[in-house]
Amino acid sequence: MNRREKEQVVSDLQKQVEQVKAVVLTNYRGLKVGQMDQLRRRLREEKITYSVVKNTMMKLASKGSALEKLHDYFEGPTAIAMSTGDPIPLVRILSEFQKAQPLLEIKAGWIEGRVSSPEEVRALASMPSREVMFGRILGSIQMSGMQVAGAILSALQQVVGVVQARVDQLEKQSSSSPT
Repeated sequence: MNRREKEQVVSDLQKQVEQVKAVVLTNYRGLKVGQMDQLRRRLREEKITYSVVKNTMMKLASKGSALEKLHDYFEGPTAIAMSTGDPIPLVRILSEFQKAQPLLEIKAGWIEGRVSSPEEVRALASMPSREVMFGRILGSIQMSGMQVAGAILSALQQVVGVVQARVDQLEKQSSSSPT
């Protein structure tokens, strides 16, 4: 690869790096080509890129960006998975693949501005997606709102009951008193 091609690769990587919300670095040593293709296909379904990039080029591309925090992990065989969307599918796919293919090693992650250890990446994989979390939160809010409305309605019914009892009492007194 000549200098111009390398500069183009670094420029393309810089553009990708500017848009990412989640990155996971892996060591793919020992995986067969077919296994790597299978992983790439699965990630591509979620619009996640997974590629092997020279460490020096990745260091150049990430210089001055938030991903610069990962420079220490660009050692040895490194493949980088980059997502511009929800990080949960990325970490879930890699964790599931790692269970089936233990040769895949998660080196580190960068999830929405924070460097994550391999353990944190795997723990994040067990979390539900953002959509599911928002749905649960909304359901809780709705349930709380319904509970509040129920409590208010119950209190109003009690007040109406007390007022009605007093009205009945006064009517009884007025009908029983001589005129």
